[in-house]
This record gives sequence, C-alpha cells and structure tokens, in this order.
Amino acid sequence: MNQEQLSLLQRLSKPTGKIDVVLDTDTYNEVDDQFALAYLLCLSEGDGAKINLKAICAAPFHNAKSEGPKDGMEKSFQEIHHILELMGKQGYGDRVYRGSENWMEDEKTPVPSEAAEKLAGLAMEYSPEHPLYVVAIGAITNIASALLLNPRITDRIVVVWLGGNAHDWPDNREFNCQQDVAAARVVFGSGAALVQLPCAGVVSSCTTSAGELEMFLRGKNKLCNYLVDIVERDGAAESPYQTWTRVIWDITAVAWLLEEDFMKDRLVPSPIPEYDHHYGFDPTRHFIRYVYCVNRDALFEDLFQKLSGAAVSLEIL
Repeated sequence: MNQEQLSLLQRLSKPTGKIDVVLDTDTYNEVDDQFALAYLLCLSEGDGAKINLKAICAAPFHNAKSEGPKDGMEKSFQEIHHILELMGKQGYGDRVYRGSENWMEDEKTPVPSEAAEKLAGLAMEYSPEHPLYVVAIGAITNIASALLLNPRITDRIVVVWLGGNAHDWPDNREFNCQQDVAAARVVFGSGAALVQLPCAGVVSSCTTSAGELEMFLRGKNKLCNYLVDIVERDGAAESPYQTWTRVIWDITAVAWLLEEDFMKDRLVPSPIPEYDHHYGFDPTRHFIRYVYCVNRDALFEDLFQKLSGAAVSLEIL
C-alpha cells in the first residue's frame, strides 16, 4: 500500500475533536433537511462544540415542490435562512451560499455557483492531515463542480454523502443520485475521501411518527414546533394510511461525524453510479467508507435532546 492510499484511509477514519464542516443541502425538498441543519447548528454552539460550521450551501432539486433545479435551489436558500431565524442564529446568514441552478451536462463541465466556488477556494485552506468535512444531503452537483473547478482539493476534503441506495438494492433510483448521475460519477471517481450513507436498505430505517414528535418536541421551542408541523403536514398529505411514519434520514450524515456509536460501516471499493440507475463494481477502485447499519433509537434520542434543548435563548411557546 502506497502513501497516497494510506492517506486516503486516514481521511476515511472517524474524525476526533472539533472539525470544520460545510453543509450542502436541498433544504426545501423534504422535511429531513431542516432537521439535519438544525442538528448541525446545535452541535456548533456551546462548550465542547464538535462542529465549526464554515458554510451552508443550497443544493438544487426538482420535484412537486419546485419548478426546476434553479427554483429548488432558491427555495432551499430561503429555507436555510428561515431555520436560522427560528433558531435565533441569523449570524450564520453570511455563510449561506446559492448553489447550482442546473444539473451537470457531462462529467467534465462544472456548474458555476457561489457554493461551488466557495468550496473550491475554502478547501485550499486544509490539508490531507486536517481535511474539511463536506456533509452533502442533496444532489451532489455543487461538490462535483467544486472538484472540477479545482482538482487540488481532492485530498483536502472528506465528503459525507447521503445518496444512492444500498449496494445490493435492486436499483439505484434514489432521488439525490438520479437527479444528477454525472455529478455522482465525478465524486465517486475522483479519489476524494467519500463516506456513503445509502438510502433504501440502510438509512431508510430512520423514520418518525406524529406521536413521537408530539411527545418529545412539541412545545419545546419555535424550531421544534415548526419541525413537528412540517412533518405532520407532509406525512398526513402523502400517506394513503391513517397510520404513517416519515423518513428523517438526512440526520445520519451529520451523525456520522460524531464519536458516538450511532452506525456501523466498512471500507468497500468505490462503486460506479451508472446512467441506467444501477451500480457498476470494480474491485480495483479506491476505497470509500460505506454505512450499512444505523442505530435509529440511539440517534433519535440524541437528536431530540439536542433540538429540544437548542439555544436556551429561544422563545418557549
């Protein structure tokens, strides 16, 4: 094993101590991005804070909540500021950046944006020994574009991406991945340290219900009430059943950074996201870290404790 491979394995180890983090999020797309952003902000404040949040980047998305990737990105940008306001953390406002307005047209052409340019420049302040952690919970267009804009950041970042399905899942038609397969292929093939948290088959176990949210979050503060409201609104509207649960899986990408034993992972050769929405496999490719199991209850207990006790200065309702 050469020095480059050893360096990659070192970056793929769980971080210890306080770390610098960038969050890349399609915040308006679902309800779990809001939980992940709030969780990360809770971990960024107070004595013993684990996270130094350097930037928050709005990622594109396109579904029933947006008219296209540009509109999805802009709505996410505004929702990030809404969460900051609810938490009384408007001071982070100057760290929020607009991301890509379109998907990548091929695997060689970046999509210029404030977010991609910020990451391409910011990462140069780091090193393989002390990397910048990039938590991505949407389509990975911004990160792929930053890598193409400045390939020198490849060994200066660790990308923690919630995207794609489990490697043994029948297909890879997962929202974050299938929106921009070219971007996924760039990141998986770049050689950058990558931690993958697959959706179907792994983090899809991270669901919650109205009863649980009402019990643990309702009435704690403005933020908690808002989070409960949006989950209950979307859960009731989209489920054909009176009894429903809602996925809150984006929080797992944040939780991987923590020293608590919330999940299990292993090293695997980097898979190849194919354009037919399946994986290709080549055992000679570089390693990534692959999460295959999440301790849902332990993680949600920590999440609820952090959110319900967030920022004692918040107005209690």
